[in-house]
This record gives sequence, C-alpha cells and structure tokens, in this order.
Amino acid sequence: MWQRFTQDARRVVFFATEEAGKHGESHVSTEHLLLGILRAENCLACRALLAMSADPADVRSKIEEYIADRESCLGEDIQLTPRAKRAIDIAYNEARRMMNDFIGTEHLLLGLIGEAEGIAAKVLASMGIDLQKTRDAVAKLQQNAGTASSDFVAGNPSKKLSGQDLISISSLDRSNIEAVFDMARRLKCDVPAEEQRQLLAGKNLAMIFEKPSLRTRVSFEAGMTQLGGHAIYLAPSDIQLGKRESIADAARTLDRMCDLIMARTFAHNTVVELAEHASVPVINGLSDLEHPCQALADFFTIIEKKGTLQGLKVVFVGDGNNVAHSLMLLAAKVGTNFTIACPEGYEPNTNIVEQARKDAAETNATIEVIRDPKEAVADADVVYTDVWASMGQEYEAEERAKIFAPYQVNAELMKLAKPDAVFMHCLPAHRGSEVTDDVIDSPQSIVFDEAENRLHVQKAVMVLLSQT
Repeated sequence: MWQRFTQDARRVVFFATEEAGKHGESHVSTEHLLLGILRAENCLACRALLAMSADPADVRSKIEEYIADRESCLGEDIQLTPRAKRAIDIAYNEARRMMNDFIGTEHLLLGLIGEAEGIAAKVLASMGIDLQKTRDAVAKLQQNAGTASSDFVAGNPSKKLSGQDLISISSLDRSNIEAVFDMARRLKCDVPAEEQRQLLAGKNLAMIFEKPSLRTRVSFEAGMTQLGGHAIYLAPSDIQLGKRESIADAARTLDRMCDLIMARTFAHNTVVELAEHASVPVINGLSDLEHPCQALADFFTIIEKKGTLQGLKVVFVGDGNNVAHSLMLLAAKVGTNFTIACPEGYEPNTNIVEQARKDAAETNATIEVIRDPKEAVADADVVYTDVWASMGQEYEAEERAKIFAPYQVNAELMKLAKPDAVFMHCLPAHRGSEVTDDVIDSPQSIVFDEAENRLHVQKAVMVLLSQT
C-alpha cells in the first residue's frame, strides 16, 4: 500500500514514527500521524488546517496534553495501532471518493478525522474541525492547485512575483518563499511532464554567463526545456557585457527578444544594472554578493529531509561568501537559526548580516558570526561548506588554504553535530580541502539531492516570475 502514498504522505508517516519514538511509544497512533502532518508544514493537509484557522502550535499542544500522562513503552519495532490502520483505510477511501490516484496528506487528515475515536479526531473536533469542513477546505485547495496551464498558478499567494526580478533573497517575503517551495514540490512530484510542457510554451530564456557553470547552466536549460520553452546560452565571448556594448544596451536588446534573462556574473552590480534596464524578469544565477537560486534549492532540500525549517540550526563553515550571504538572508526570513564560523577577515558582508538580523528579529531566529568551527557545529541540524577560494580568487588559493585549514569539515567535526545532521555543499567541491571524502560520500551527505533540486526550484522561479 505504501507505494500508493505520495512523497509528502510517506514523509508524514516517517515523521509520525519519529514522534512515537520521541515520546517513548511502541506504536504509531492517530495522534502521532497528526504530529507528522504538522511537521510537514508545507503539505496540503497542513495548509487545509491553516485554512480552517487551526493554529499548528495549538494542535500540537493539545496532543501533548493527551500524551503527557501515558507511560513510556518503547519496543524494538514501532507498528501502527488498529486506529491508525483504520485511519489509513479511511484515507484510501477518501482518495477514491475524490478520484485521486494516490493517498496524499490531505487524505490522511480526512482519515484521521474519520476515525472518530482516535485522539487526533478528538483534538480537531475540540477546535471545531469536522469531516465535511475539512473536505470543503481540501477541495478548495485542490481546485486552486489545478494543473491546467491556464490555472496552474491561480490563487497563488505570491502573484506579486509575476514580472518581478530575483536579484537578492532580500526582495522575497516569506509568502514568496513558500510559494516557490510549493511550486517546486508540485513540479517535482505531482505535475505530469506533458502538462509541464505547456507552462512556458513558446517562451525564451536568455542565459548570460561570465563564469563557467555545470549546475546553473544545465538546471536552467533543462528546466526551460521541460517547461516547454527554449534557453539561449550566451558565453562570455558572445556578449562581453560592458565591453562590446553597454550592459544597458544588452538588456534593452534581450528584452525585445526574450521573456526571461538569467545572468551569472562576477560583479553583483552587473545583474542589478541588467534588471534596471530590462523590462522582463532578470534572475541572478550567481554574483559576487549573492546566489539566491542556490539558497532556495538548499532550503527546499532541507524541508524534504527535515520536514520543517522553523527552529533548525544551520551552520556554514568557511568563507563569508555569496552563498553564505543568501543562506543567511533566507534563514532569517523563514525562522531558521544560522551560524557561520569563519576566520578573522573573512566575515560576511556587514550589511548582509545587519539585514539578516533585522529579519530574524521578526521570526525569532538567531544569526551568529563566530570563529570556532567546533563551537559552531555543536548540535547543528545542517552543516554546510563551500570552496575556500571562489572564482576570481584563485590567486589567493594558497594563502587561503593555510588560513582555512582549521575549518575543514571532516568526520571529527561532523561528530559534534546532531546524530541526524545532514551535510551540504553547493558544489563543485575541492575534496581534501574544505571537505573530506568520508563526509561528502557519507550517508549524512545530501549534496546531490540539493544539486538536483536546483532544477526543480529554478523551474518554479521561472514559472512564478512568468505568470500572467
């Protein structure tokens, strides 16, 4: 039966198992499944609860009250209780009633309510949530998330992204970020390829490259093809921004012929100037100040692995570079605690840190810049690193190798993080320098998952910026 579950629904069951173990329980029951739904905060079931004005914190608190007085009875194998099994049977019937091929989190929620004797149903009933009300909320959400190209983004909370640029994470608010993640999840998991090919059919993406690239080029080019559009690769020798012609003239020319512009440049001001003079959306594919597409893909990957962003501890070990800047800004906006451990003189941009701390004050996140990598990594949920000398800094590579040697992410350093911590790297990696083989090739490493997610997240960005 599990193969009939969507990826999100399987994730909920996994979280439920963790919740049972966390509470010393030997069986997964309806209350654990509801806790699992709350942890998958971007899933359809969670959005249905929010649409019915159910505060996830209140739901969790009420469940904890039921569990608090029970005796711990953890066994070797955690199994489903009869009520949890009945809830899943009801979820299957709800999926069939709605003519859905797979059991999603929304069907699990309906199943938990349908199993009226379970703690989950009792908690939700105490909050005024019944089966019909939930069916109505789910139906409305599913209708708004229709997959026909003309309706694909209908009701999207970030309609204001349409026609906008993506130059910096600072330009996004939390609803924008959640919309990107939701769209990426749908494109990755739910929308058939033939329907995706209608989303940007007939549209062109100009890709300006001043720097070489593997992931950025392939993800944008393959993504545009999968969405039914066409990507045009412009190498440094083709365009010579600011030399052969002005940046402004290039922008004005491209926006007459293309629907989107992506630029991977040395100077951040180049991307800014392109956006100022182009009437079509401009996407920062990397600059010396930020790498917003990378950060969005990274945090989307963290959600997939951890089920939440709120309250996690993400630690960046190394140079306060463009990737660190975008990660820091994004962490602050979504309530993730962010720490960077770096040598003196290699701190992140002070304006970026100041902006991140300002945003973090609104989400109860913390932003720290410290020296000691061991102190930083202690109890981390995510450990992240990048090369010590980025493109354009090769002449400093030898000197930087000496300065950053204590900041290598190796097995010894990873042991200080939480046992279930994951390792991330934006790639390409200099194995033996910033990271050792036994870390990047370990089960904790999710570097190729985050590399793949560049494709899905950038497809989402292009669709949202292009919506009409």
